[in-house]
Amino acid sequence: MFGYININASELDETSKKTYQSYYCGLCRRLKKNCGTRGQMLLNYDMTFLVVLLTGLYELPCESAKITCALHPASKRQVRCNEITDYAAQMNVILAYYNLIDDWKDDNSYPKKAFAKMLQGDYTRIMQKYPRQVQAVETYMSRMEEIERKRETNLDIAAGVTGEMLGEIFCWREDEWARDLRTMGFYMGKFIYLMDACEDYEKDTKSKNYNPLLYMGKSSEEERETFCKLLLTSMMAECAKSFERLPILQHADILRNILYSGVWTKYEYNRLKKEKRHSRVKQKENKRAERRADVR
Repeated sequence: MFGYININASELDETSKKTYQSYYCGLCRRLKKNCGTRGQMLLNYDMTFLVVLLTGLYELPCESAKITCALHPASKRQVRCNEITDYAAQMNVILAYYNLIDDWKDDNSYPKKAFAKMLQGDYTRIMQKYPRQVQAVETYMSRMEEIERKRETNLDIAAGVTGEMLGEIFCWREDEWARDLRTMGFYMGKFIYLMDACEDYEKDTKSKNYNPLLYMGKSSEEERETFCKLLLTSMMAECAKSFERLPILQHADILRNILYSGVWTKYEYNRLKKEKRHSRVKQKENKRAERRADVR
């Protein structure tokens, strides 16, 4: 489900891009430290956003170093790590664990089931350290199973379950910032859920997998996409409102780049890919029509 919360690199200066990359590399290093190489395979940009967000809010000092990376051996990579990096790495693991379980249930993917089994020890360790967050993810999975079983037609209910779960993960501590962080995570979770539903719409239509957009009753593809774009914009606007209430100065440019632009990069990529696919289909249809006309 995840993978939508990233920077828009074309609208970020080089210094900020390198800073963001250093947090990404830091998260990768902590995943390896905590879970080995399998941990690095779970790395995603969504949790990098959480690192930058909470680091900016709590203004935690970072350990900074340059390391040699096996994937980029030509030059050393700068890494930044702090207490938040460890937290985000743990959250990355539990989210990935349940994502693997979900994929196995949906697609009967035995490799993903085997990978999830490899993470069970890490999951147990994280559950003992962060019971509230792990309980939120377990509740999310249980409620989503029920929603999918009942074929829930209310999109807000389905998306809200993801929002509640991510809100608990955004809330690192129960302090004066908890309310805004939960609200921010709630709307970002709903945004992610709807983005995923939009991306999987055609696949789910063919496979008959659960997707709440199948029950929206929109008469055309254009009407459905307009409806989804309005909902996505509304969700991200609420997310941004919560962000702007937080007293964040450090890395604010990176965070605003993600919230106001970066979150839409995959949406635009998917839209353009769909347009190109439809264009190719149209061209083939026109050529067939021309050949039939020539025969006549």
